[in-house]
Amino acid sequence: MVYSQQRSITILMLPWLAHGHISPFLELAKKLTSKRNFHIFICSTPVNLTSTKPKLSPKYSHCIEFVELYLPHDDLPELPPQYHTTNGLPPHLMSTLKRAFDMSSNNFSTILTALKPDLLIYDFL
Repeated sequence: MVYSQQRSITILMLPWLAHGHISPFLELAKKLTSKRNFHIFICSTPVNLTSTKPKLSPKYSHCIEFVELYLPHDDLPELPPQYHTTNGLPPHLMSTLKRAFDMSSNNFSTILTALKPDLLIYDFL
């Protein structure tokens, strides 16, 4: 007897760099993986993922993974890595964070090429 093995659908999620965006994306990822055969990658900066990873229970660790997106910091010394999030970001650096996010497009393209997702879900502000 031959069993058909259904291929999982790969989703890459790119929420804006704020916990108010990342947390709902994580909850959506949990719901999607519990209902269907999805493998989900959540992409954000290391500082955001450090605080998000503990919210992922072992129940989901086989189908939800985190991918680090590195923002340029050599070109923007006023925005060190601990400010690659809106959490604790001084208001005068918000436009710099947006610029750094835009400047990370090559890094994100590399991630897209490597993961080859079936679907990309993103938001901005």
